[in-house]
Amino acid sequence: MPEDSSANYKHPIRVVARRTGLSPDLIRAWELRYGAVRPIRAPGGQRLYSNAQVKRLGLLKSAQQGGRRIGQLANLSLDALARLIEEDLRGEQPRPGVRDERPGGVASQRFLADSLAAVSRMDAEQLESVLRRATVALPASDVIGKVVTPLMSRIGELWWEERLSPGHERLATGVVRRILDGLRVEIQNLDGPAVIVGTPSGQHHEIGALLAAAAAAAQGWRVTYLGPDLPASSIAAAAELTGARAVALSLIYPADDLGLEAELRSLRSLLPAGIALIIGGQAADSYSEVLGDIGAVRLGDLADLSLARVARLTTINLNGRSRRPHAD
Repeated sequence: MPEDSSANYKHPIRVVARRTGLSPDLIRAWELRYGAVRPIRAPGGQRLYSNAQVKRLGLLKSAQQGGRRIGQLANLSLDALARLIEEDLRGEQPRPGVRDERPGGVASQRFLADSLAAVSRMDAEQLESVLRRATVALPASDVIGKVVTPLMSRIGELWWEERLSPGHERLATGVVRRILDGLRVEIQNLDGPAVIVGTPSGQHHEIGALLAAAAAAAQGWRVTYLGPDLPASSIAAAAELTGARAVALSLIYPADDLGLEAELRSLRSLLPAGIALIIGGQAADSYSEVLGDIGAVRLGDLADLSLARVARLTTINLNGRSRRPHAD
């Protein structure tokens, strides 16, 4: 099991636990008893893990939930673990002999159905197992666009129909957050143009921003995800520190927050002119007047943060030179 460069070891165990859904005690047990990962120690004695080790622990959890024993898995390479999970996944197909020839076709529908079933039972472990298997079997864009996005949309519909409770939605959001965090870190282009993603003050619903962050990473951005409900000053400071070329914000609820208008105006005034402000989400139309006033780019779907599209719609290009936007 080759080790990463020491510079790549930057995740404390609490971060690893949040991203993988494994408890710190179990992570330490897998390390000490089975040698599943080998973290380094910071000067203060704190364990630090690499991105590859975080991915490895997630795969180990998925393989174990498929019925495997950790002792049989601990020394397998990442590729071997991924192949084993795929084999187990094919063995679970409800119709033997039927192959999914289209990326995101039958397989994505089954992952979606299995995820909804797990949510309805409030089975967080099964939901996480299904979604982790999806990240192995499908391209990242299909995980985001054909599994997670319709999953959260359907959960929202069922919640409004009072067929699912707020508890179901929170359970699903917690699991999806871990899956998307890990996926984003794994696929993101560290040399890509920087973008800040989050929600502004008063916007507590973050699922749209989480999806946008993962989708942006899949499309070549270097993403800094800030989470929900942040004041304009914090967002602007993050944009400056990361050298962001754009700030993308999701607006979901409420759709009539007068304070949000002031926040958006403040944010635009704090951001340099060369940083594009991109707004999406189901509540964005309700703030169209202020978005027009501040020159924000309105995207109906923040998952469409393609580099070419953003360059075309904004007054800057992704190399940092000012330019005039084309009509959409």
